[in-house]
Amino acid sequence: MAKKEKDIDEYLTHLYVHVNEVEHFALFSGISVQRFIRYFSDLSSLLLLKHRYEDASFNMHTQLEFIVPEEYNRFLKDFAERPTALCFLDFADERKLNVLSPQEQAELLYIAHKKEAFRSPFYHHLQNRFVYLTDEGEQITKIYFRDIEDFNNLVASIFNQQISDKTKSTAFWRKKNNIVLPELSSQKVETYADCFEDGVLMSLFKLGKTNYGIEIRSLPENIFPDEVLSDLKHHLDKQADFLIEI
Repeated sequence: MAKKEKDIDEYLTHLYVHVNEVEHFALFSGISVQRFIRYFSDLSSLLLLKHRYEDASFNMHTQLEFIVPEEYNRFLKDFAERPTALCFLDFADERKLNVLSPQEQAELLYIAHKKEAFRSPFYHHLQNRFVYLTDEGEQITKIYFRDIEDFNNLVASIFNQQISDKTKSTAFWRKKNNIVLPELSSQKVETYADCFEDGVLMSLFKLGKTNYGIEIRSLPENIFPDEVLSDLKHHLDKQADFLIEI
């Protein structure tokens, strides 16, 4: 008996991922800045290279603005109300901003303007773990990662957050709320590293009463990443290449 194909509304979320391992960045569609900062909950501060947030602090040496963790919620609320192109990176201590060279400051401005780096965008003084760039509609997001483990953990976190949110939304109807949620591990994400280098669509769905599945579909090289999620039906018509069970 042929397996019944899923309707598009049976999927909980979709994530496009394309990794450039040589240049240490990944392209995403389907990620939000809210979920990203929610994952990086241990950040010290964010240096804002492109934004429209009006309540940020100002660093005299670089003449750039920054925010600290206590301001993240206001920053995210403002972005939700007034979406705009964003570029920011993390840093550990404002005093380290004051020792950035003119060359390093110029490189930061170049990244914000061109959405690319002409050398490694990770700075000894800042000890930044990432550089985050996205457009106004968050249709395509580019993130430079110092450590590939942050990439693996972020992808796992996006799906785990979705599963948690789905469970909370139906908890009212449950007789028991102490159900242990299935969880995607970063190690399992890492096993599909070769797929990410070609660009994939990852689609989460309910596999059973207490578990979930993620279908992985390799996408052709000539697609436009920012159009993947608007053309879901076309991509979902293709059989999945892999299935992650969680």
